[in-house]
Amino acid sequence: MTDHPSRVTWSTTKVNGEHSVEIEDDIAAEFPLTIRLDGEEFATLVCSPSHLTDLVIGFLASEGIIRSAEEIKHLSIDEDGGFAYVDLHRPQSTAKEFHSKRIIGSCCGKSRQFYFHNDARTAKTLAGGNVISAERCFELMKRMQASSVDFHLTGGFHNAALCTEDGLMEIRTDIGRHNALDKLFGYCLRQRIPTKPCVITFSGRLSSEVVLKAAKIGCPILLSKSAPTDLALRLAEDLGITCVGFIRADSMNVYTHRERIIGL
Repeated sequence: MTDHPSRVTWSTTKVNGEHSVEIEDDIAAEFPLTIRLDGEEFATLVCSPSHLTDLVIGFLASEGIIRSAEEIKHLSIDEDGGFAYVDLHRPQSTAKEFHSKRIIGSCCGKSRQFYFHNDARTAKTLAGGNVISAERCFELMKRMQASSVDFHLTGGFHNAALCTEDGLMEIRTDIGRHNALDKLFGYCLRQRIPTKPCVITFSGRLSSEVVLKAAKIGCPILLSKSAPTDLALRLAEDLGITCVGFIRADSMNVYTHRERIIGL
């Protein structure tokens, strides 16, 4: 029985020591969505079946196919069939060899054929931007985690939230950390939100691809409860992004562009 687009219930035997009990457990839903772009199969995303329009728009923007939602002439989602149909006002111009059919998994980005091709065109170097206090970093992370209902029920989701000094503006969840960011990107494009004054809070590891997505979204401050990679930090230095990791209770590590964090 499906209780929520991103969750299903599953009859489960829960074992605790020598005791066992039958329960109905909340499980993260995993959903393949095939994007057909201008009549041709473009990519299959393995994702959570929520905010699919945001996901498609954000993914196409992240891959350099579009720069704004207005470039899309038509977009429809067939949830029963697992298809997204997208037609652009202008035929997309990216070289064919860089966007042949792919399957993009929910965990890693190794199959992304655009890496270092369209990333060079679409990732923005971010100067200036907002500043934020260390205390506010802790508060925003705490609020995102408290708002993550899907994660609390299943343990199987990543979360990404767009924030201001006042708190969380919007949160997106997905089984894939890249998908969660693409959903947030798609939301920003649809709503025409100026992202430079904003902060992204994120539940996952700060990989190079996550930093690139933050640059494409246009947010200069990226907060995470998890660890970074060395390539991610080198990219963040080059792209002007403040990366903060291991945000736990009242401790955190500020890795790059520390000038945006007040009180250090």
